[in-house]
Amino acid sequence: MWPNKAALAGAFLFLCTAAHADKVSCTPGTVIFQAGDDRVTVAVEVADDEAERAQGLMFRRELAPNTGMLFIYDSPRAVSFWMRNTYIPLDLIFLDQAGVIRHIHRNAVPLDETPIPGAAAGDPQPQRRMILEIGGGEADRLGLAVGQPMAHPRLGQDLAALPCG
Repeated sequence: MWPNKAALAGAFLFLCTAAHADKVSCTPGTVIFQAGDDRVTVAVEVADDEAERAQGLMFRRELAPNTGMLFIYDSPRAVSFWMRNTYIPLDLIFLDQAGVIRHIHRNAVPLDETPIPGAAAGDPQPQRRMILEIGGGEADRLGLAVGQPMAHPRLGQDLAALPCG
């Protein structure tokens, strides 16, 4: 026996809404993380060429809460960062090509030139597509953790764990 039309229409509406619930409205100047039941938005400057990535947040004396710099590579690669000429502590959020947080380096020490790898030891997929630098302690304050997805329009939307819609 088929369900009545009202029940069928309600189920269809629920399924359509659920299918699009994971898509978020994206802009180039923000990243959005799914942190548990919450969505966390961070305003970003984009560094997507060699010169911008080399400069990064060097020589800055402050970084407001909920802001950062998003480093974007054309394709996933092994990465390593340092804090040369960087005067503020930073949290570095390393993301794979689907926009999933794979590694977080918390409170990188200002001016330290020790390499900061983009992958934890033993990570079978150490390539990173994007790196977000935010103020030291912000990752914990915002509730960011390994495994959470991030939305941004520069991710390949066919691969994105949290697609823009």
